[in-house]
Amino acid sequence: QVQLVESGGGLVQAGGSLRLSCTASGRTLSSFTMGWFRQAPGKEREFVAAISGWSGGTTYYTDFVKGRFTISRDNAKNMVYLQMNSLKPDDTAVYYCHDVRAIVGDTGIPASGSWGQGTQVTVSS
Repeated sequence: QVQLVESGGGLVQAGGSLRLSCTASGRTLSSFTMGWFRQAPGKEREFVAAISGWSGGTTYYTDFVKGRFTISRDNAKNMVYLQMNSLKPDDTAVYYCHDVRAIVGDTGIPASGSWGQGTQVTVSS
């Protein structure tokens, strides 16, 4: 069964950093545009960042993370990462990685398919 697995979340103070990781069992991620999404309590899931397939030469970020978050990939390890710096309490959410079906403006539209468990990021003030 194909499954996306996220890790690396935790509790951090405002201004701190975390690096999230995503891998997949049963499939290779290298050819896919991959993205990170997040869902805060009581809110809808929203797009955070995406990276193009293969070389990952193109990246996309939503405005509220530009300059603070960096998405990257290591195809040899079948991994996608999200480096998060200068974290704010508003970044508190469950973070998910998922295939991106399309980029509209600077927003990634998730592909169909099941979601992983996500990884909890909590930023204290």
